[in-house]
Amino acid sequence: MQFLKNHWQMLLLTTLVYALWNTQVVFPLKILVIFLHELSHGLAGILTGGSIESITLAPDESGLAYIRGGSRFVILTAGYLGSLLLGVLVLLAALKTSADRIVVGVFGATMLLVAAFYIRDLFPLVFCIVTGLAMLASAWWLSHRVNDVVLRIIGLSSMIYVPYDIFSDTIARSELRSDARMLAEEFGGSTMLWGGIWLVVSIAVILLCLRYAIRENSNLWGQGAAATG
Repeated sequence: MQFLKNHWQMLLLTTLVYALWNTQVVFPLKILVIFLHELSHGLAGILTGGSIESITLAPDESGLAYIRGGSRFVILTAGYLGSLLLGVLVLLAALKTSADRIVVGVFGATMLLVAAFYIRDLFPLVFCIVTGLAMLASAWWLSHRVNDVVLRIIGLSSMIYVPYDIFSDTIARSELRSDARMLAEEFGGSTMLWGGIWLVVSIAVILLCLRYAIRENSNLWGQGAAATG
């Protein structure tokens, strides 16, 4: 009962995201997580000596990042696990810091920069510009608590989407041309092997995050609410 009392708002947000998962309400969040997936590929390329040529997103919830150079192993691995890590960092920023407005603003500015330098297609261009501007507006005009909720929703959506997507793309439908399929072709093993490894790692990361994040009261308002976001 004490756990429910201290974390009912987080549990409610998680339940709402999960319940609305296959509706148009959550569609923008799915595209945002896919953006994080492709951005993670790009960042992995840059960190291993490569460069981003372009990034694209599609309404069917697919995406591509074209990377020149860099470590193929790191780049292919970074998609799912990198986007999960970014989602975890966003959630921890909401739960463990008071920098919610700064984080939302940096997130929005990053989307606009990616749109300016790496996106060529209309759908992802419009999505990144509209979402980036909305985040900047939220950071500038809306309260700390509103921005905290924004970060919690983004972080929780990533933590729900990534393991689900890994299972769907690499295990349930292992014939798809996924990151795990390409990794298996280039480095050995099988699609299901790499997908299984990523799934285990993603679940472990989520459990570690939750263990650290919800030691104390995580509520934003109401009786016993946490003092900081």
